Amino acid sequence: MVTAVRHLGPNWYASVMGTAIVATAGVALPVHLPGLRTICAGVWLLSLALLLVLLCARALHWHHHADQARAHLLDPATAPFYGCLAMALLAVGGGAVTVGRCWIGTTAAVALDTVLFTAGTAVGLAAAVAVPYLMAVRQHAEPRQATPVWLLPLVAPMVSAALGPLLVPYLPAGQPRETLLLGCFAMFGLSLLATLVMLPLVFARIVTGGPLPLALTPALFLVLGPLGQSTTAVGKFADVAPGVVPAPYSQGFGLLAVLYGVPVMGFALLWLALATAHVVRARRHGMRFSMTWWAFTFPVGTCVTGAEALARHTGLVVYGWLATGLYAVLVAAWATATVHTARGVVSGALLAGPRPVPVVLRPATARTTSGAVR
Repeated sequence: MVTAVRHLGPNWYASVMGTAIVATAGVALPVHLPGLRTICAGVWLLSLALLLVLLCARALHWHHHADQARAHLLDPATAPFYGCLAMALLAVGGGAVTVGRCWIGTTAAVALDTVLFTAGTAVGLAAAVAVPYLMAVRQHAEPRQATPVWLLPLVAPMVSAALGPLLVPYLPAGQPRETLLLGCFAMFGLSLLATLVMLPLVFARIVTGGPLPLALTPALFLVLGPLGQSTTAVGKFADVAPGVVPAPYSQGFGLLAVLYGVPVMGFALLWLALATAHVVRARRHGMRFSMTWWAFTFPVGTCVTGAEALARHTGLVVYGWLATGLYAVLVAAWATATVHTARGVVSGALLAGPRPVPVVLRPATARTTSGAVR
């Protein structure tokens, strides 16, 4: 077991995030299918089990393979995945309140979410500062290295912003509720502005530097994360604001849910089409399964929850259809990633270290006294 976790990176938390979003997005769909809530509760339990297993495995990794763990922190391609730890904690915690309470009860669900939300928010805020700092001071990242993975630590506070409002009704009325809501709004702004700074670097790299490497192409879907999650967040603010903040501000949150959410969801659909085109191209050029395929799950799930929020606040049926269609894509992507990951774990391929690059020897040449090459 100790040897098996040597190459277990923080990117594995993406499987927890992708599993949890299947549960939370499913229970909020505008269509009601028999047994859907029970199935979603079972999927949430699976995400909780995955989280516990990965936390233990990562603890073993840090304890027995500290050299590898430090190498991950100093790698600009791996360090941003520490944002996934925060988002995994937050996603499972939010799922406890929305769907897990069917199995464990409301009191236990709120207690679990409180612990995971607090821990996830702390880790997310720390990653949002520490990872860009390390990239600038220790990793010496260059613009040509920019990928959507760089967004991960910046998106984590947005997940806190979107899931924090779930706890607002369980706090004492008055300042505790208002403090949490406005604190989530502050994290919304923090993450949004940081994303707006980073996203041009990513877009410029894709346009001017050519397509990403085949294995990294699914990471293009990560851009959907801040778009869908921010739309979800403003919808959640509008849901809980009445009675928590004064009337003018609560109405403002309702306006923000529509005036912000509609254009951002439009851009998310544009990016979804662009990312899909790149993935189709990469697949034709031989792209095989890797853990980056989990990028097809959580970011798409945030678009589902964002569309669900717009359906609630606009009353438009088209957003309900959009949410349902995207959820079907999410379930298909999650099932595919789950099956391939399970196969890779059983075979050991996903837990093995990176393969050494083969050395290609040039054919030896010699010159005669006349100068001819033979």
